[in-house]
Amino acid sequence: MIDAETLRQVELLGSLPADQLDAVAAQARPVKLTRGDLLFNHNDEPDALFVVLNGRVAILNTAADGRESMVALMEGGDLFGELPLFDGRPRSAAARALEPSEVVHIPYTALREIYDAHPELLWQVVGLLAQRLRATDEALADSVFLDVTGRTAKRLLELSSGEDEFVLPITQEELAGMIGASRERVNKAISSFVRLGWIEQSDRRYRITDRDQMERRSR
Repeated sequence: MIDAETLRQVELLGSLPADQLDAVAAQARPVKLTRGDLLFNHNDEPDALFVVLNGRVAILNTAADGRESMVALMEGGDLFGELPLFDGRPRSAAARALEPSEVVHIPYTALREIYDAHPELLWQVVGLLAQRLRATDEALADSVFLDVTGRTAKRLLELSSGEDEFVLPITQEELAGMIGASRERVNKAISSFVRLGWIEQSDRRYRITDRDQMERRSR
């Protein structure tokens, strides 16, 4: 059973009245995933959205030749899979666990009943979708105005979560997919940062030694 207070930490659900949040929690269920488990695939027929309790889930697009591009990385408290709730269309991307993870499965029906009865709550949805659109706009701008080295610097800073020392939560291949470049080009960019003395690296462990330079390179 899912605790309603756990769902209160989620942006889309946090401002629901207590009785409505309890109703959502009553229909929600936990789902445990191991690394590599596919939660849903592109074009699947959807019936639920998800919240990450712990672990990390990648949102992926797949090219015709099988190459994958990570469009988003979902971590604790993040919500995903909500779009079909509003447009009724199939999944627009795939979701795969990057490590052992636990997510909350929330049926669309639980939320549709609330939004039908209280349409004013849809303003919360508008706010969430506006944030997603801004993030998409920023990613598009990065792909146009930043080269691979700049995008690599920006992603490493984001994945560091403000810490100078951190363990990369994804593989080099997954990082390359997130950046939208080949693994070789991303590795070359990381090697240049090491050579310049901006970072230190040992396998997936990183230490940022010159954050100012990394931030300049990411702009």
